[in-house]
Amino acid sequence: QVQLVESGGGLVQAGGSLRLSCAASGSILSINAMGWYRQAPGKERELVAGITSYADSVKGRFTISRDNAKNTVYLQMNSLKPEDTAVYYCHAYDHLGYEYWGQGTQVTVSS
Repeated sequence: QVQLVESGGGLVQAGGSLRLSCAASGSILSINAMGWYRQAPGKERELVAGITSYADSVKGRFTISRDNAKNTVYLQMNSLKPEDTAVYYCHAYDHLGYEYWGQGTQVTVSS
């Protein structure tokens, strides 16, 4: 089992920055990959950043990084736009293909 806990969401003005963190615990060594998804009201959950890919809408503004010593994945979000407003979820899958999700953290960008 893997547990994921996100933090770092909040309210920011357009053009501002936030850094999300996702701390993993449990069967850390079984994790194959981690990434970030988001879900805006009335929309489907979408991939924001994976190991080697970013959604077109965030390329050049968001950066995913990982600190293996802390078992933590980060999402640095710069030049935020109102359309980035969503609940952001940390995601991981293990060597058996099981998926794990964090509880989500709200990001609200005001215009």
